[in-house]
Amino acid sequence: MSDPMRTRRGPYAKSAERRQQIVEQAYRAFATRGYHGSSLREIAAASGISLSNLQHHFATKEELLVTVLTRRDEQGHGAVSGRQGLPFREHVLAQAAANEGVPGLIALYSILSAEAVTQEHPGHAYFAERYEALREEYEAEFSTLRAQGRLRPGVEPALAATTVIALWEGVQLQWLYAPDRVDAGAALRAYLDLVIVPQADAL
Repeated sequence: MSDPMRTRRGPYAKSAERRQQIVEQAYRAFATRGYHGSSLREIAAASGISLSNLQHHFATKEELLVTVLTRRDEQGHGAVSGRQGLPFREHVLAQAAANEGVPGLIALYSILSAEAVTQEHPGHAYFAERYEALREEYEAEFSTLRAQGRLRPGVEPALAATTVIALWEGVQLQWLYAPDRVDAGAALRAYLDLVIVPQADAL
């Protein structure tokens, strides 16, 4: 007697593999040509399938974009898995180091975040919410450091949060152009050391 679960797993696994293949090709397309410069037809061709087959998995380019962005978040968080207990400064530096291992991820984020500034872009809400969440998260971290006596005098947590995000994204973009000359981790370390008092000195 056949196992009905085994019978269903074959097509399901094949469908999951196909979706993953499409997402990978869309990721490459969006990271090199942006959202508006890419088409579902081109992504389907790169995936070795027809346009109708692709639309069976992703009905619209907007749906595919959301899936690619979700994958970006999963990759970014996974890169520092097991390091969540690190202090804020060390966590930022660990994430920056991990990002250098996936340059395509940085390119994707850089291109799409710039492209999505217009209200009508399908990624606009995603990036607006992401920046807001990052600012709130980092402001809370800097506020905690201030309460511990580890934030240098005159440093405002909200401004420090905005600044570290701007520095991080800007220096990563420069790193894409000149990876042998630009060290994103060193730039972030230098800024954080300007605003954060070493723990030993705060005692």
